[in-house]
Amino acid sequence: MSNRARFAAAISAFVASAALLVAAVIYVLPQRNLTATQPSSVGGAFQLTDQNGRAVTEADFRGKPHLVFFGFTHCPDICPTALFEISEVLRRLGPDAEKTGAIFVSVDPERDRPEKLKEYLSSFHPRISALTGTPEQVGAMTRAYRVYAKKVPLDGGGYTMDHSAIVYLMDKNGQFVAPFNLKRTTDAAAADLKRYL
Repeated sequence: MSNRARFAAAISAFVASAALLVAAVIYVLPQRNLTATQPSSVGGAFQLTDQNGRAVTEADFRGKPHLVFFGFTHCPDICPTALFEISEVLRRLGPDAEKTGAIFVSVDPERDRPEKLKEYLSSFHPRISALTGTPEQVGAMTRAYRVYAKKVPLDGGGYTMDHSAIVYLMDKNGQFVAPFNLKRTTDAAAADLKRYL
């Protein structure tokens, strides 16, 4: 085996070991209530437009804990599934849903104008707002939330969007708390969100 091959194998083994160590630490750490005790590097100020054509900023969502999810209306599966699951959590909260909410931020501002977002949201819980804006405005928010989003050309023309699919839990002050796990029972997810009301 050449020196280069041995070096590559050693690096691969190191990376794999490091990944296993991180996974093990996360698995064995005790679950605890997470609260934002200091400013996070995730989130921040933004200026976008909602599904009704109204200019909004982060200040419009302060005072209530909320979930933030980035996606696009042409998404075939991940986005509608996440929004359905968020809708189910909000429905499970009953009247308490009025004390919280969710934001769907389009990473495809070229196609997702307010009227398109309004039509798209009609299938989901009314406490979900949808935001879009100029590519620069959307880009600023995706960077603030450390979101990956990239246009991917399709064979035969057109494009899709490759993007990260994290649901962000933000507290009443608009501070990032933690990724919000939708892959559990609706009751458990609703109880978790209710703790921040």
